[in-house]
Amino acid sequence: MSNLQGKPEACWISSPTVREGILAGGDAFPYGRATEKAFNPFSETDLPMVELNSQILDSIVSNAIQEDLGFGDITTQAVVNPALKARGEFIAKQDFILAGWPVVVRTFQQISTQIVVEGSSRDGDAVARGSVFGTLSGPAMRLLSGERVALNFLQRLSGIATITKQFVEAVSGTRTAILDTRKTAPGLRVLEKYAVRMGGGRNHRFGLSDGVLIKENHIALAGGIVEAVRRARSTIDHLKKIEIEVTNFEELDQALGAGADAILLDNMTPAQVKESVQRTGGRVPLEVSGGVHLGNVREYALAGVDFISVGALTHSFKSADISLELTL
Repeated sequence: MSNLQGKPEACWISSPTVREGILAGGDAFPYGRATEKAFNPFSETDLPMVELNSQILDSIVSNAIQEDLGFGDITTQAVVNPALKARGEFIAKQDFILAGWPVVVRTFQQISTQIVVEGSSRDGDAVARGSVFGTLSGPAMRLLSGERVALNFLQRLSGIATITKQFVEAVSGTRTAILDTRKTAPGLRVLEKYAVRMGGGRNHRFGLSDGVLIKENHIALAGGIVEAVRRARSTIDHLKKIEIEVTNFEELDQALGAGADAILLDNMTPAQVKESVQRTGGRVPLEVSGGVHLGNVREYALAGVDFISVGALTHSFKSADISLELTL
């Protein structure tokens, strides 16, 4: 086991753009830095891996601790001897893909520097039901005060990684990659997209500034597909790609004619997707979105698309069943 009492292990998130911003206080933008390169939402090699530094992680964890502790853990203060030491075991109540262990470590580090956290598995590993994959020891009161916050992060992120892995395995052997979306919990997007990567998925846009994705409301307000693409092309940096959403073959032909760099096939059937792939003839990458679930995702993949984006990865997952059992 690795002793993680000190600096937490590196936590990585795929950021689709270079974030070189400066915060008001003069600190580096919390998502880190990466080598400048053009954003291509459909190329794995064009997704720089940016370290999730301690600043952003500490902010998320600190907010969660404050939310839970408020003015103090009055139950623990009332019934537990302040001098008592305890140890705990993280136990898997089901099979799952681990994600969020560095966040657990950081949570207990903020609670108390006297807490020692050790893990036998790393994020991205498969954890078997019944296994003990981590331990901790330290002041009993402090362990109790951090228990729920740590488990909330761990269960949620592992749940996301687990469902992502299921989708990835469902399309194995095809050319299709599984993407996430922006349908994440407010304030937790960086962690939830990280969890998708731990499950073998890939990240779509992190935020609205990361790439051009023209959707139905943009099209309606711009006056049509051709005009929307034209406006984007005349305004956006020439290094950025333009993707546009279509719902039928007529719109697909318009998008191809307008010179879109990628096309999102929205709420089409597998048969319609297959026809769209044939019409496109490999000219641009195709992404499927809408109406996709584990029961039909392989059928969509076999239709020949490059990408399938699944909002359910981060909005309809089931948290992993994990317990933290404390003993003296």
